[in-house]
Amino acid sequence: MMLKARWLVITLVAFAAWLGLVVGIVALMTQSDRGDLLALAGFLCLSGIITLGLSIVIARWGLPSWVHSLRTQLLLISVIVAALVVVNIGFAGLLMFISAHDLSLLISLIIFSFGLSVTASLYLARPTATNMNELIHAARQINTGKLQANVPVKSQDEVGELAKAFNAMVTRLRHSLEREKSLENTRRELIEAISHDLRTPLSSIRVMIESINDGVVTDEKTIKRYLKTTQSEIENLSQLVNDLFELSQIDAGLLKLNTDTVSLQQIISDTVETMDAQAASHKLSLNGEVDQKLSPITVDSRRVQRVLYNLVQNAIRHTPPDGSISIRAVDVGDAVEVQVVDTGEGIPEQELPRVFERSYRSEQSRSPNSGGAGLGLSIAKGIIEAHGGRIWAESESGHGSVFSFTLPKMKSSSP
Repeated sequence: MMLKARWLVITLVAFAAWLGLVVGIVALMTQSDRGDLLALAGFLCLSGIITLGLSIVIARWGLPSWVHSLRTQLLLISVIVAALVVVNIGFAGLLMFISAHDLSLLISLIIFSFGLSVTASLYLARPTATNMNELIHAARQINTGKLQANVPVKSQDEVGELAKAFNAMVTRLRHSLEREKSLENTRRELIEAISHDLRTPLSSIRVMIESINDGVVTDEKTIKRYLKTTQSEIENLSQLVNDLFELSQIDAGLLKLNTDTVSLQQIISDTVETMDAQAASHKLSLNGEVDQKLSPITVDSRRVQRVLYNLVQNAIRHTPPDGSISIRAVDVGDAVEVQVVDTGEGIPEQELPRVFERSYRSEQSRSPNSGGAGLGLSIAKGIIEAHGGRIWAESESGHGSVFSFTLPKMKSSSP
């Protein structure tokens, strides 16, 4: 409120100064008598007060409700301004022109100029009104779900800037909708994959337990085999639940890293030792190669090892017998790069961009024995990105795959 009052005072002071300047110029140039100057000053003061008052009223409450279109508003404003100019000049002419002939000529010119100004305003308001109508039309299209609507930018003024901002908003909305659809498809695929991976072991467990409980299976050897299989299936289900929990933490940005300074050589050595038996059961060789010049790095060693487990398990599933898997670590300047290289079936080029999507499994892996809900690579991606690194895959169908990730040498804090 105080700001509005200050602007009003500034406006009135500026108006008074301008009025004094105009009257002073007229007095110097025309040598008019005191009476004419006072009459001119009085009229200009009255005219100015009316003009300012009308402007304040329009700015505060707007134009009448029957003035709907922007073009009509601009035209009405130009007519009011032109009328005020005509009245001011006409009164000045009455004070200064003695000849009736000169006064009639001035009035004729004023009327002609008034018509021209109104006509010019009518045409000059057309581009702005057209642009605003295009914005309104595009906004209505957006309201009906048509996010392809764009407004042509025809000027560099405020209307043009509005059109640019509108187009940018539409682009963001379109990308947001596409991302939402993608997330919805991913969610649906994830639910389908998890439902399958839950249903299969649960059905198997139920059949084996019922067989034992109903006395269908009575020999001790078969019972032990059933119980061992049940235990294995329960462990798989427990791992699936853990994967889902970890993935939910990654999505929510709640994954906390417990970092410490460790030797990457030790992490890789432990991974090879732990996974060697599983690789051997598939008739695969597993080895690790680490650059001896690598310095210790600050990471969450447990989670980095989880990444290596996931990558090695993925390689084991997709490498035929008598193949090999290698874990390599090299210095790449400000980061350490780790590679898991296999001699497996490879990944088709069109599938490479999707391998880190949750629940995604290639056509070759969609078999009952492939295992996993397709969450391992997605979890690995989340863990590496939480460390400030990146992860990617390179492959050629039939010629093996290389899964690589980087870890910054300096990690100041955990997310």
